[in-house]
Amino acid sequence: MTATPDVDLPPESQAATVLNPATGAVAGTVRWTDPADVPRIAAGLRRAQREWEARGPKGRAKVLARFAVWMGEHRDEIEQLLIKETGKSATDAAQEVPLLIMIASYYIKTMEKALAPEARPASLPFLNIKKVTVHYRPRPIVAIVAPWNYPVANLLMDGIAALAAGCAVLLKPSERTPLTAELLLRGWADSGAPEVMAIVQGAREAVEAVVDNADYVQFTGSSATGAKVAERAARRLTPVSLELGGKDPMVVLEDADIDLAAHAAVWGAFFNAGQTCVSVERVYVLEPVYDQFVAAVVRDVKNLKMGAGEGHDFGALIDDSQLAVTERHVADAVAKGAKVLTGGKRATGPGSFYEPTVLVDVDHTMDCMTEETFGPTLPIMKVASVAEAVRLSNDSPYGLSASVFSKDIDRAKDVAVELDCGAVNINDVISNLMCTTAPMGGWKTSGIGARFGGADGVRKFCRQEVVVAPRTNIGAGGNYYNNSLRALKRMNTMMTKLALIRPKRTAK
Repeated sequence: MTATPDVDLPPESQAATVLNPATGAVAGTVRWTDPADVPRIAAGLRRAQREWEARGPKGRAKVLARFAVWMGEHRDEIEQLLIKETGKSATDAAQEVPLLIMIASYYIKTMEKALAPEARPASLPFLNIKKVTVHYRPRPIVAIVAPWNYPVANLLMDGIAALAAGCAVLLKPSERTPLTAELLLRGWADSGAPEVMAIVQGAREAVEAVVDNADYVQFTGSSATGAKVAERAARRLTPVSLELGGKDPMVVLEDADIDLAAHAAVWGAFFNAGQTCVSVERVYVLEPVYDQFVAAVVRDVKNLKMGAGEGHDFGALIDDSQLAVTERHVADAVAKGAKVLTGGKRATGPGSFYEPTVLVDVDHTMDCMTEETFGPTLPIMKVASVAEAVRLSNDSPYGLSASVFSKDIDRAKDVAVELDCGAVNINDVISNLMCTTAPMGGWKTSGIGARFGGADGVRKFCRQEVVVAPRTNIGAGGNYYNNSLRALKRMNTMMTKLALIRPKRTAK
């Protein structure tokens, strides 16, 4: 119901109407940016960024703190608009603003230390005459190209770190969910912040213009689109960080707490109608507990309430094109022998709603087990051994995150490090997204680079500048074009000693 990346949009610079995917009602209007205006917008950000960098970490932290307070005070307004443009349930919408406030709080406390110049030791004793310092200098403009599934969180969870680093931020929200971005920009201005944040609205041409005018690109979205963004950025050797699609597996061992695992699977699969990159997209259950696990899942799913706003567990899919992917995956599974235990069809009535669907008797010939669904489905497969569960989990082009359930934590850890992905949650799902001290990134086609990661979450938006200064003036310039026999002999002696260096032997 809202615009998709593959459909024709109104001509750039014209207003477009955004519809609520839960009701079809008008959520608001937005004016597309003329791509020809993006260089001018970027030039303004570059001018403002110099003063922003000069404020230093303490000065920037004060502004970020005011912005965090604004988000807290306007949380209800943000969430109501979020529900209108996405069709989310109130429960799902309530997650985004607190996440941003948590991230801002973390970086406000740690950014000064993370960005402090870092002394490096000499690699060899004779080089101690030099003092080596690494400085972290912000890239002038960081582009944030955000998706529609979490329009608030995905827009600024990296943007806050970039602002902390001293960068200006050029936001490109999804053309499906452009409204909350405008509200957040207003909040930045209302916080007394300088004009180091700007928005470009539009679709493909807008993305291209943003990438062409940025010094770093943070993209979150599908693997196919991420590859196109990286290709575009490579024309100017602009660095990118890509958090892309996933097909996250859950492994349930025979000693797991079955009720806990079932609760986690249902929440992880149907939270935000399954439109989460780190959602539970497939489950592998050891044979001894398979029937018990399936029964617990079906029990939990039957208690879910589907609908937008308050009183519901999860809301609509973003539009009918996303719903069609879910329908295709379920139909393919059924045609190949899968059984539908709950749901399996579009909900009656208005809106892009699909019933929460549990599938069993599934295998890897089915699209629901190999392609990213991004919808409210939960396929469950019986396996005979842990080795089979690991093999099937890794049988995927994706590698974003995973989960393992077992009462034996050490055993679960052993399984976790065999899974080919960026993060594994033990006896939980999605929780790694809250761990700002740890990197969040994908393997294989799930992306390159990572968000968060403690100090690295800020430093990723910086360029490293090395300053090598003398500790003493003694010997300065002694080797400049010094071709004397004495100098040559001294050099040969030093190189011989270096060549004879042997590593110390450790005692057996």
